[in-house]
Amino acid sequence: MFIKLIEHNKNQKTLSLKISDKMNDILSAYKKKKKHNKGYIFPKLTKANKSNPKDVLRVTKNATKSLNLYLCQIAKKAEIDKKLSMHIARHSFGNIAGDTIPIQMLQKLYRHSSITTTINYQQNFMHKETDDALDKVIGF
Repeated sequence: MFIKLIEHNKNQKTLSLKISDKMNDILSAYKKKKKHNKGYIFPKLTKANKSNPKDVLRVTKNATKSLNLYLCQIAKKAEIDKKLSMHIARHSFGNIAGDTIPIQMLQKLYRHSSITTTINYQQNFMHKETDDALDKVIGF
């Protein structure tokens, strides 16, 4: 299943995202209430004035804060001693993607308008060349 989104807080682009079956099950619970939530799937966003991008951004940031708090509670219950947040999830993805996903695809996934932004961002996670160079010198 694919879902179309209009990103109000950054590039004003229409996006199409693939939704996994597990995620679709979760979204189904929220979709039932969509009519009561002013067209939004998630209830926290109903407080946003759709015609005001700054207000949408404000409400989105508050929803992200709440989500990060929930992630911390989940981590505590799961006895995970690392901090969890949406920002860390993005960095984890960047680290896992490493040099396995072409940079042009990463640009699309990150929704960067400039490939330079993607290259600069991804450089934080790409260590294979450095590791290979050290291996050659040290002899691993």
